[in-house]
Amino acid sequence: MNNLNLVNLRSRIGLSLLGCSLLVSSSLADDGDVPPILPEACEVSLAKSAAPDYLQDDVTVFVLTRDGYEQRITGSSNFSCIVNRDHPNVLKPTCFDAEGSATIIPKIKYFGSQLLLGKSVAEINNDVAQRFDAGEFHEVRRPGVAYMLSKYNRPVNGQTGLLAWFPPHVMFYAPNLTNEDIGHDHARNTRGLRLPMIGYQGPHGYMIVTVGDDSERSRSDLVGCPDWVHDDNHRVFTPEPKS
Repeated sequence: MNNLNLVNLRSRIGLSLLGCSLLVSSSLADDGDVPPILPEACEVSLAKSAAPDYLQDDVTVFVLTRDGYEQRITGSSNFSCIVNRDHPNVLKPTCFDAEGSATIIPKIKYFGSQLLLGKSVAEINNDVAQRFDAGEFHEVRRPGVAYMLSKYNRPVNGQTGLLAWFPPHVMFYAPNLTNEDIGHDHARNTRGLRLPMIGYQGPHGYMIVTVGDDSERSRSDLVGCPDWVHDDNHRVFTPEPKS
């Protein structure tokens, strides 16, 4: 498939989805504020929850500290897991293969360090783009996979201002593919028939395949996480009124 040529795919991708003092608590913040620092046991269990069960004991794990992301576990496999923050309010546990570990995780680590300084998402995105152009960050060089199998992937619902839930899924690099290319129909994308879909459509796109079994979330799934990580009704900001 010609569209799967990854020469132009940049690892600036966000996997599709936490003021200024570094002494943050577990309460959430607005855009431009800093991410909450989770207890380390919680961060590790969240990161590992993105991987298939059989890989979880063998992955490298990075955790977010007040000084930025730090490696806490060195695994025996080629997979690295990290709770991606591409906005101060989100938690996106992701496990990358060797290629993503080499090219995407450096960008994620940098993005997190800049959020901790209180920089806005727009400012950081501009900075990241310049660093790609300067060769500091590198494009993905081959097809690959990112596991997001956690039941605790928490993007923000822009309409409600609540932390949302996104089902477990696997992401494959798919630059420039569209939903029309793969026959995706939003109207038929239901719990009973979850179709593959394109996320971040464009040169840094992914094909997302949901694989969740609809099993219930339980506080026993994670170690030492604060209540808001589990809370269905946690408001993180006040949406702007529609014009």
